Amino acid sequence: MKRKIFVLALVVCFFSFSPVSGQNAFSTDNAFSIDTISDAVFARMQGRSFPPSCTVRRQDLRYLRLLHRNAEDSICRGELVCNKSIAEDLLDIFRQLYEAHYPIERIRLIDDYEADDERSMSDNNSSCFCFRTIAGTNKLSKHALGLAVDINTRYNPYVRKDRDGRQLVSPENGKSYANRSLASPYKIEYGDLCHRLFLQHGFTWGGSWQTKKDYQHFEK
Repeated sequence: MKRKIFVLALVVCFFSFSPVSGQNAFSTDNAFSIDTISDAVFARMQGRSFPPSCTVRRQDLRYLRLLHRNAEDSICRGELVCNKSIAEDLLDIFRQLYEAHYPIERIRLIDDYEADDERSMSDNNSSCFCFRTIAGTNKLSKHALGLAVDINTRYNPYVRKDRDGRQLVSPENGKSYANRSLASPYKIEYGDLCHRLFLQHGFTWGGSWQTKKDYQHFEK
């Protein structure tokens, strides 16, 4: 009887000092993956990020599963659709951002927002593929090819001036963050880890553009 009590005490002691936080609930070994576009994922995309007019082939896209951490350092599951040519780049970038505890609030398919870029950005969502034109033009966006990623979109807005010199900011609720001196845990800055990793993988940053600024945007 004493032996059973002793063993039980050891078990209780072991679990008392073992990590039980949600921070340890995921293994990075199987949480980061690249797949072709399944029928289930494609059904979510059709008529949204993948409209009938889409000229990108389904087989040229990839579905990524990944983990990321928000500003409270909670672990979140994320998903992206991108061009197959940058899938390995993105998986490596997001794995390193996750391991470094770099905060990204949410990474959901833009189809969850009916492929409405303003809605997605307003929710600070990070996304990639969406077959659409550049706002105010007839030219296809790099997002239409799955070759651009927007990160922490509300806090890193798209900023340009119209013909009258007035400042235009997208998303609307990110207008105050066009002032880059304003602090935010989701702010992308020149030389920070997110910026460095994307540039190391051959991407360019919209925050470095001259005639307009797209602080959320990395493209290849």
